[in-house]
Amino acid sequence: IPGPSPSKGETIEHQKKIGLWSVVLPSADASVVRRTLSTLTENPNGLPGSNESSETVAKREAFWSSVKPAHFGVKIGEKSLLGILRIIMVGVFIGLLGNNSFGRRLLLKFPSLFSLGWFKKNGPTEEEVESASFKMWFVGRGYSNESLASQGSTKPDLEIVTRVTGPEIGYVATPIIIVQCALILLSQRNNLPKGGVYPPGIVFGPTDLQQRLQQNGISFDVVSKSTISS
Repeated sequence: IPGPSPSKGETIEHQKKIGLWSVVLPSADASVVRRTLSTLTENPNGLPGSNESSETVAKREAFWSSVKPAHFGVKIGEKSLLGILRIIMVGVFIGLLGNNSFGRRLLLKFPSLFSLGWFKKNGPTEEEVESASFKMWFVGRGYSNESLASQGSTKPDLEIVTRVTGPEIGYVATPIIIVQCALILLSQRNNLPKGGVYPPGIVFGPTDLQQRLQQNGISFDVVSKSTISS
């Protein structure tokens, strides 16, 4: 990956541009992205379909040629520092109690207590689901041209902020995503890899999944593109 490795940064960070406080989220997301990019490194044109047309081959190769390697990390954000402290407390409870059977029983028996009100046994009401939404911000830093990237030690000079938004992420957005992926598997099987265990990005990247999601209430937006002052 061109340029110096990014610093781990502060444990708690204030992203002024998007108005959020954030803390590192120890989820599988970063590993999945790294596996996608690793597979792409081994297969620069992406994974060939089981019986794809020449037009699809050209489309796949053009798509993956535009994807650059990247360092990737995930943080969870809140509008206030107090919200971040709440996230940390819940993480501590889950980390400590989830390591043994007695602790797991406590978590399952008193979810509202140990999640500080975020989760409850009965789950959300229909009204709560309908009123909820999700928002993911992506803050990317890189180079405006190849010559800068090739210098190795030069810091990134360009920042792009994008955003994905949609309805409630667990009960509404996730089924939308799964159904659209399934429809692609059914309708575009010849254009997809023959089989195997792959991260979703390397399989669905060149397909029309993003357009399908946009048609079903999940939006992808470029928020800003700016130069990073040295």
